Amino acid sequence: MSSRRSFLLGAGVLAAALYAAPGLAQQKEVTIAYQDMLVPWRVAHAAGEVEKATGYKINFRQFSGGGDVIRALASNQVHIGEAGSAPIAAGLSQGLPVELFWILDDINDAEALVVRNGSGVNSVADLKGKRIGVPFTSTTHFHSLVALEHAGVNPSDVRIVNLRPPEIAAAWERGDIDATFVWEPVLSRVKASGKVLVSSGQIAKQTGKSTFDGIVVNRDWARQHGEFLDKFVQVLAAADESYRRDAAKWTAGSAEVAAVAKITGAKPEDVPAGIALYRFPTPAEQASATWLGGGAQGGAAQSLAATAAFLKSQGTIANVLGDYSVGVNPAYVERAAR
Repeated sequence: MSSRRSFLLGAGVLAAALYAAPGLAQQKEVTIAYQDMLVPWRVAHAAGEVEKATGYKINFRQFSGGGDVIRALASNQVHIGEAGSAPIAAGLSQGLPVELFWILDDINDAEALVVRNGSGVNSVADLKGKRIGVPFTSTTHFHSLVALEHAGVNPSDVRIVNLRPPEIAAAWERGDIDATFVWEPVLSRVKASGKVLVSSGQIAKQTGKSTFDGIVVNRDWARQHGEFLDKFVQVLAAADESYRRDAAKWTAGSAEVAAVAKITGAKPEDVPAGIALYRFPTPAEQASATWLGGGAQGGAAQSLAATAAFLKSQGTIANVLGDYSVGVNPAYVERAAR
């Protein structure tokens, strides 16, 4: 799962976007890129609900990383795709023709800063001089720096080590790191011998700098397929509402969990706990300034701006836009919320 959280945009993507061959602009056919996130709409995906609601032929393509999804969108290989806030911010920063129209999930407690038992660390402020393992240029790297800043700790006073999740697990077992900011399945492993200092959801509430996974669309394709996107959003909203209403029924042996496991490749027994760590905003919440609404001051636009500034500081992107609401379209969730 590490590649979907982080983003390195390859050279030549913008050229690919500018010179891409025309897609299925007028045909009732759409290619949707998806990843392995444990989210409610996998049930609708498995049941063919989008096809039923729209009459379109749906071609699903699975990707292992958000950067790959953004590149595929820019080059018109896919029309709609799932990506994390980091690759979305990077794509917009490079002027790629994509726009965010749905919050797939608020990462919430699915990523957390965990400190080793016996380390003497009881707060983020206590991390000064400690070693923290995180995957560089990821959402957890971003939130690590946000958490340190919020606690008044200079990041240069902390030893931040670039480790992929499997390497984090090994380093934790050896005692090479004092803390880590990571996601499942490593999160559960480190929690067994550590304690959570703060989660991504708590950091977002404290600072307004949230991390999320979203669904984006090729902007040119969207202009010609607005009716499809309206119906697609209704399917997404219904799937999330079904989970919010009956989450207790999503057990390892349920049909819903079986569908999620089938689409994502996850083990059924891991799905209920994994999906419970995320939060799924309603259309009304998404339309508000907390998420897609509010223009440049909206939550998603501000999060993308903060993430882009972080990516630039890490040398991943060269430019930061003055206003990220240019890549955020709340119109579909506004209509779904009525």
